[in-house]
Amino acid sequence: MKTAAKKPAAKAKKKAAPAAKRPTGPAKKPAKQPAKRPAKQPTAAKRKPKPKPAAASPAARKPAPRADSGAPIDGFFARQPQHLRPILEALRALVEEVVPEAASSIKWGMPMYTLNDAMLCGLGGHKSHVNLILAGPPGTFDDPEGRLIGEGKTGKHLKLTSLDDLPHESVRGWLRAAAARVRG
Repeated sequence: MKTAAKKPAAKAKKKAAPAAKRPTGPAKKPAKQPAKRPAKQPTAAKRKPKPKPAAASPAARKPAPRADSGAPIDGFFARQPQHLRPILEALRALVEEVVPEAASSIKWGMPMYTLNDAMLCGLGGHKSHVNLILAGPPGTFDDPEGRLIGEGKTGKHLKLTSLDDLPHESVRGWLRAAAARVRG
């Protein structure tokens, strides 16, 4: 019993030591603790089965619609950089000249033109260039100069970095071809 009584008293003395008597030298590195062993995994018989996630319905997998979807396109043009705005305005004027009955609204964050509820074309503004996006299967747009880019099944696009590069007559022809495809 004597040894048991001395241990708590010795601990009490250590705790009560004033801060002035503590060593002020360089800090000692803490002693390395032995690595803890990972807990044993329960055997298959003892494991609880994980619940399977419920199959999401197609409606649950759709992302939320963009806030600007269906909005008028004027706001898009106002937000574009000064060096790209003239190109976009010229393309807009060409679309309105060739297919005046086309409806316009914001879809996928850019102005899209539709005719009879089918996509006709779109205008994409990027940091250093503008795209005229033409919807249609391969072979829809005659392009002897090879200005259209894209090998997709649903269309091609014209990439422009300056207003001087805009081929007005070719764009008019492509817009007529896109409208003829939609009118069908």
